[in-house]
Amino acid sequence: MGYSDLGCYGGEIETPNLDKLGKGGLRFTQFYNNAKCAPTRASLLTGLYSQQVGIQNPPRRMTNCVTIAEVLRSAGYRTLMTGKWHADQLPVERGFDRYYGLADGCCNYFNPGEQRAGEPKPAEKRYPRKWAIDDQVHQPYTPADPNFYTTDAFTDYALDYLDRYRRDERPFFLYVAYTAPHYPLHAWPEDIAKYRGKYMVGWDTVRHQRFERMIKMGLVDERWGLAPRDARVPPWEDIENRAKWDLAALQRRDGTGLTSESARDRDMWDLKMAVYAAMVDRMDQNIGRIMAKIRQLGKVDNTLVLFLSDNGGCAELIHITQDVPPGPVNSYRSVDPPWANAQNSPFRKYKRWDHEGGISTPLIAHWPNQIKPGQITDQVGHIIDIMATCIELAAAEYPLSYDRHSVLPLEGKSLLPIFRGEQRTGHDALFWQFGTSRAARAGKWKLVAADASRWELYDMVQDRTELHDLAPVHPQVVNELAGQWRGWAVRSAAKR
Repeated sequence: MGYSDLGCYGGEIETPNLDKLGKGGLRFTQFYNNAKCAPTRASLLTGLYSQQVGIQNPPRRMTNCVTIAEVLRSAGYRTLMTGKWHADQLPVERGFDRYYGLADGCCNYFNPGEQRAGEPKPAEKRYPRKWAIDDQVHQPYTPADPNFYTTDAFTDYALDYLDRYRRDERPFFLYVAYTAPHYPLHAWPEDIAKYRGKYMVGWDTVRHQRFERMIKMGLVDERWGLAPRDARVPPWEDIENRAKWDLAALQRRDGTGLTSESARDRDMWDLKMAVYAAMVDRMDQNIGRIMAKIRQLGKVDNTLVLFLSDNGGCAELIHITQDVPPGPVNSYRSVDPPWANAQNSPFRKYKRWDHEGGISTPLIAHWPNQIKPGQITDQVGHIIDIMATCIELAAAEYPLSYDRHSVLPLEGKSLLPIFRGEQRTGHDALFWQFGTSRAARAGKWKLVAADASRWELYDMVQDRTELHDLAPVHPQVVNELAGQWRGWAVRSAAKR
């Protein structure tokens, strides 16, 4: 999901429930993930860099670590999870009392399993996908309910858990890991209808409108400027102009790119973003259901709710079904670079890159008993900080060893001082690496490189949209941060 997709982060998608949490709580403007799903989830769960626990891509068994669920369960919490897991061991093997969901990457939203009678064959990228209910693996998983949709199902189970344990004396930790809006583009027709035609204004207009709203909200600095449209993406006005359309830039050799017809079709581009928006909308509806249940249980004032994304908007070209438009069960399509570029406004790059468009996430923190409403903070945080925050909240103890294995020292730092309106002593430096993309941030400086290219240097106070490379001007800063990054890379690899 892109940095600016939510209404409370400048987007035009209807997200009233998340907007309410943002208005009633705290929004972070400089919170970071790891640019890709499995590495981000590993850091969220362990408070360590994903390299330290052996998870990059594809996901593997997490080693030399404990999970939030393991630590909180030892502190007396009921630990519950629904949604995407993306590691070798099941959640119930890593501290969760209950689990329902997708145990690997992405899947068909309407039917991740076998074709049901009277329905089209579900389109899938990799079949069969691994699902699990507690310790029982289902591969394939074919839901009997014809109205099944993963986002709704994850919420149904979460609500059932909250009801089931409503009289439990133990406090609860609930982790709901939605897959939306990851491809494939699947959404309910009534949700799609809300957005159909709204994106005929084009991605250029959407990008500028989002940037203007973000400035007014105080989320971005007008001085930064809006990052230029990706060089691969044509102006919206040229979509139906064959002479100006660089189709090769948006095609792939493996047959999953765009056809010339669909690439030049404005109506198809509108439909793609409408389905994507509908997926975000449906996720927000389900978050509203969860908040209603917590409110019904009388626990909303003393429950900390955190919302964030595992990476920026995705520019991957996945078009397995060229002849079926986005939306239904027998389609498998992606939203593609033009709209991903808009989703990450005002930043550059996408999921899997360590530029701001890949690693910047909205973070909403809502906790009426502790967090004053309507707050925005520009203090820097990272996904590794979630574990430390939960430990402090639960008065839990981070162990030196667990299950006969030594545990690496915690890398994250608690966010509670920020929640209380205080200035936190942050990290001396933060580091990233996915594939050949890599980055380091210390204070106002960010060092970043894409695809094994040379280091670029940016001043995050003056230029967070990364438009003015200062590496030639400050070679000493480049050398210092590059040295720190290399030291971190060696240290992280050595401790797997």
